[in-house]
Amino acid sequence: MTKEKTMAFSIAVVIPTLNEERVLSRTLLSLRQLRFDEVVLVDGGSRDRTVSIAQGQLQGLSLHSAKVMVAEQGRASQMNAGAGATRSDVLLFLHADTLLPPETRTEIEQVLENPKYVGGRFDVRFEDDRGWAWLISRLINWRSRWSGIATGDQALFVRRSAFDDLGGFADVPLMEDIELTRRLKRMGSFAALRTTVTTSFRRWQRQGTLRTILQMWLLRFLYWMGVPPRLLQHWYGTIR
Repeated sequence: MTKEKTMAFSIAVVIPTLNEERVLSRTLLSLRQLRFDEVVLVDGGSRDRTVSIAQGQLQGLSLHSAKVMVAEQGRASQMNAGAGATRSDVLLFLHADTLLPPETRTEIEQVLENPKYVGGRFDVRFEDDRGWAWLISRLINWRSRWSGIATGDQALFVRRSAFDDLGGFADVPLMEDIELTRRLKRMGSFAALRTTVTTSFRRWQRQGTLRTILQMWLLRFLYWMGVPPRLLQHWYGTIR
């Protein structure tokens, strides 16, 4: 996108966590130069050092507000709690293993200068951008651009006014990101930025690439067919 003068929006980053001590420190360190107004980390009951790492790292961020809170386990409930604890004009929902590009704030401001946009997302790539990881990330981005639907790995951002009007994320244990973007599309345009965020390939590595591909596509197919997310959760497990 062109680097023109943009409107000033306050932006809050909301990070849901659960046992993320291995990846969290790098993600929080990466936020130091990105000029966000608020960062809220919402933990769902971690049994490792996630909370203590977050408390230490957030103290070093020069922000209007940085806090760590605890909420009922589940990405939807954690992100809703985090959003409710902020005051910014824009909410950016970030996974604990995802790194944002340096131009994140500028990209978001340029999109939201246009009132037709209610939010958007970034393209995604994996850390080791080769082989299966290269192919899967391109398929994710293509599918998202074609369907207008985004997933949490793509760092969703949304105007607070739109988020509040929709009542936030639905109280579901799975597919909360897809469900939210489906509703946002009915309110206005949803931007598909080609700038990339970088995320972990760990879920695919743990279960096996082919098995994970089949599982994810089957779950999404069943979701589109109307199978309740609470039933799908039993097949998905808790691997993030």
